[in-house]
Amino acid sequence: MRFLKAHGLGNDYLVLEEGGPITPSLCRAICDRHTGLGSDGILEPADPGGCDHGVTIWNPDGSVAEKSGNGLRIYARWLHDARGAPARFTVWTGACAVQAEVHAEDVTVAMGRARVGETTLAVDGAARPLVIVDLGNPHCVWFTDSPLDALPWRSWGATLENHPHFPNRTNVQFVRIVHGAPEIRIWERGAGETSASGSSSCAVVAASVATGRLAPGAHTVHMPGGTLAVAVDDGLEVTLRGPVEVVGRMTLDPGWLSARG
Repeated sequence: MRFLKAHGLGNDYLVLEEGGPITPSLCRAICDRHTGLGSDGILEPADPGGCDHGVTIWNPDGSVAEKSGNGLRIYARWLHDARGAPARFTVWTGACAVQAEVHAEDVTVAMGRARVGETTLAVDGAARPLVIVDLGNPHCVWFTDSPLDALPWRSWGATLENHPHFPNRTNVQFVRIVHGAPEIRIWERGAGETSASGSSSCAVVAASVATGRLAPGAHTVHMPGGTLAVAVDDGLEVTLRGPVEVVGRMTLDPGWLSARG
C-alpha cells in the first residue's frame, strides 16, 4: 500500500494512492503513531456518488467521518497535483457533497450551511450552556472567558464526545473570543486532541455568528497549529480556506500488512 502524507496546520492525513481496501482494524494499525505510519486519519478514494470525485474519510479509531475540512483540503490538493483534477471540482464524502477550489498557495472548500442550536448539558457536576452545530458532521461548541489552557478541556472534551446526548459522538471545541477573533482548542471525535481542524474552525465561527458573538463575514481562527480563514454569511453558509503541506510518500511493506490481516 502506498500513501501520500500531508497536513493542514499539523492535522495530518494519509491519502491512499495504491492498494486497499481500508478496513477499521487496518485503519487503526496504520494510524498508530508508534507502530504504524501515524496520522489523524486516512483518505480513501471512493465512488463519486454523482460528484466529480469521492472519498471515504477514516478516523484513526477506525470509524468513518461524514466530513473533514482539513481532510477535504488535503484530498483536493492531491487530486489536483497528483491526479490532474482541474482547479474547481466537487467531492462526495459518502454523506454530503462539497465544492473545492485549489489555489497556488492554499485550498478553499465550501462547507455548506450550518445548522445551529443551543442546549445545556451536565459536565463535571455542573450544567454547561453549549452551542450545537451540524455541518454535515456534529459539533459541540463551549464558549468561555477563561484562558483555554487553564481549563481541563481535554477531559471535558472526552466526556462530551461520548455524552448520551450525542448518540453518534461529537467533535468538541472550546472557544475564547480574543480581540474579536476566536481562539480554540479541539477535541476531535475519533482522534482526541488535534492541533487544528477545518470543520471545527467552521463550526466555531458559525456558532459565534449565530449567537451574536461575531458578525457575519470573514474571520481568522487561531489554533495551536496555526490559523485558518473561515467566512460565514447571513444564512450561515460556510467557506474554509487554508494551506496544505505535503510531507511525502510512504509505503507499507507486504509483511507488515500480512501480519495485520
